[in-house]
Amino acid sequence: MNQEHFIGINGVEIPYSLTHRKVKRARLEFRSGKLNVVVPKDFPDHEGLILRHKLWVYRRYTSSIATIENASSKKLVERSDTEFQDLVLSFTGSIAEELGVSPEKVTFRKMRTKWGSCSSAGRLNFNRHLIYLPGHLVEFVVFHEMAHLIELKHSPRFWKIIDSRFGNRDHYDRELSAYWYLIQDNNRK
Repeated sequence: MNQEHFIGINGVEIPYSLTHRKVKRARLEFRSGKLNVVVPKDFPDHEGLILRHKLWVYRRYTSSIATIENASSKKLVERSDTEFQDLVLSFTGSIAEELGVSPEKVTFRKMRTKWGSCSSAGRLNFNRHLIYLPGHLVEFVVFHEMAHLIELKHSPRFWKIIDSRFGNRDHYDRELSAYWYLIQDNNRK
């Protein structure tokens, strides 16, 4: 059973839910801007667990508050599946030419934790939730995944490719986080 609790860290009262489950290890997780503490049924000190990781909790919490505030000024884009897929395929075509690469296959599916992926075989998967994003963010995600056709890992070489086109990558990451929150919040309603 979930219970709402609060813990003070660096002068901030941070809300969290506590769930006792049949799990082997205790864990802390943030989902949609909320701290969830999941512990085994007989776990003695959930507050101690949080305080041992207080810097991580504080950073994640303050970051999530900033994301929620950023999301409040955003609106989800409305477009059809055909418009969305045409947009992504248009970007993959122009970026393929720009980077000198060609994806093996492009697919669309709902993903729970990421905007896209690229397999070692050159297959690109794009999250269907991208349908709600403005075009410039869709382009950023497509470019990111296509850069993986050159460098599979998030290595310095990979980030150099990203920075060659999108120098202010932190801005794009903040925007994507805000839209992710907005989409998740919209799905809860």
